[in-house]
Amino acid sequence: MKILILGASGRVGSHLVERAIKDQHEVTLLVRNPDKLPQQHQQLCVMKGDVLNKQDVEQAMHHVDVVVSALNTDGGTTLSASLPLILEAMTKHQVTRIITIGTAGILQSRVTPTLLRYQSTESKRKSTFAAQEHQRVFEQLQQSAMDWTIVCPTYLPDGAWTGNYRVERNFLPEGGSQISVADTADFAYQQIFSEEFLRTRVGLAY
Repeated sequence: MKILILGASGRVGSHLVERAIKDQHEVTLLVRNPDKLPQQHQQLCVMKGDVLNKQDVEQAMHHVDVVVSALNTDGGTTLSASLPLILEAMTKHQVTRIITIGTAGILQSRVTPTLLRYQSTESKRKSTFAAQEHQRVFEQLQQSAMDWTIVCPTYLPDGAWTGNYRVERNFLPEGGSQISVADTADFAYQQIFSEEFLRTRVGLAY
C-alpha cells in the first residue's frame, strides 16, 4: 500500500508513520520541516513542501493509494484552505480514499441531535474556532465524491496504545471523556484497510 500522510510531524501523525513503516508500506510525507521528523527510513519518501501550495500537494499525490491527514488547525485556516487542493490532486491522480483526524466537537450532540456537539450545551469548550475549522472540512468532504472517514477523538492526552476503546458512528460514545493519541492513531490506521466507516464521522473514547 502506498500511503500519503499529512501532518506527519504531529502527535497523531508520528504514530501513523511508525505503524505504516512497521507494516512495510511505502509512505510519502509532505512536511514543511523534515528536521522535525523523528526518524528516517528507506520506506519513507519525505517531501519538503506545504499543504497550502498546489504544486507541492500534486507532487506528493503521485502513485498514492490512500491519503491520511493528521493536520491540525495551527490556530489558522490551514485545514479548510488545504482541503480543496488535496481533493483536487486526489481527483487528478484518481485517488478516492481519504481519512482525516477531526474532533469530537463536530459529532452530533446527544442533548440536541440537530446540532453538532460544539454548538450545544454538551460541549464545555470556550473557543469554537478549531471546531468550526473541522466543520468546514466535514462539509467539504460531504460535498466531494471521495470515500472519506473523519476520526473524531474526544480529549486527546498522550498515552500508550491499548487497543481497548469504543467507537460510534456520528456520535461520541456515551460517557466518553478521553482517548490517547496512540489509540486514535491506531483506529485511523485501521481505516486504511476498512470500508466500514465510509463517508461518516466516527467518535472515539474509552
